Amino acid sequence: MVPLEALSPNLRDRVLSGLGFSHAPAADVDGLQAVYDAWCHHIPFDNLRKLIHVHSQNPSPLPGSDSIDFFESWLKHRTGGTCWAGNGALYALLCSLGFTATRAVGTMLVAPELPPNHGTVLIEVENMQYLADASILHVVPIQLSSCADRKIPFNIKIEQRDDELWYVRWKPFNHLNGLDCRIDYHPASSDEFQQRHEQTRAWSPFNYQLTVRTMLGDCAVGTMNSHWFEQSNTGDTKQREISNEQRSALLINTIGYSEEIVSCLPADRPTPPPPGSKKAANSVKVE
Repeated sequence: MVPLEALSPNLRDRVLSGLGFSHAPAADVDGLQAVYDAWCHHIPFDNLRKLIHVHSQNPSPLPGSDSIDFFESWLKHRTGGTCWAGNGALYALLCSLGFTATRAVGTMLVAPELPPNHGTVLIEVENMQYLADASILHVVPIQLSSCADRKIPFNIKIEQRDDELWYVRWKPFNHLNGLDCRIDYHPASSDEFQQRHEQTRAWSPFNYQLTVRTMLGDCAVGTMNSHWFEQSNTGDTKQREISNEQRSALLINTIGYSEEIVSCLPADRPTPPPPGSKKAANSVKVE
């Protein structure tokens, strides 16, 4: 049975065409590899629409929570989304292609003892389980098996630890020494993904400053904190400071966003400490 969240045949075919496919790939390991590789090279992890939405205090649901909205914006503006939106859309696309996919919830361990804060996707193919993440953009689906022979771009490491959970060690542009992403549980429902996405409206590191990561050839490229990053497939990273004008030009000419959506971006703002944190409490005392 096709899940209710699967894309309509018309939207599915429009998305496949935008990803470079002339026909739907088979729901096998090769097909999963082809779809995920195309996703990583065409659909960025970004917070463009979320920044615009939050900055304007728009009370409507956060953009991309609905996969139809996500893909219609990508087809028009080449925007992606943050984890709940991007991985929810990836799940819907895979389901519409006949894959047995599952939403999963994890934690980007930017600090110890954090509650779950990340959405991702697991896929069952030929009696094996694979991870495909629309935020990390690891290019090749990762087989979750202790005996798997893994060669993952960007020197990404994955291991199952004593708690029997899987951990992905990768290098986001703001954690170049490495960051663990723990896969906590699955399945998660569409409602849970949307609720967790909506909970980020009050505070999220993606509510204040532009963040973009996508694939360009064999490199991951993007912008964060007024810098442009280029990360080779070995994980080596170069960065340089850029002006707002340079950033806009790179977003349009290098990544491919529409001029319309880039022109709507608000200026970056300092990111306040998370509510309830020691930093937030100390800042109140100082004031």
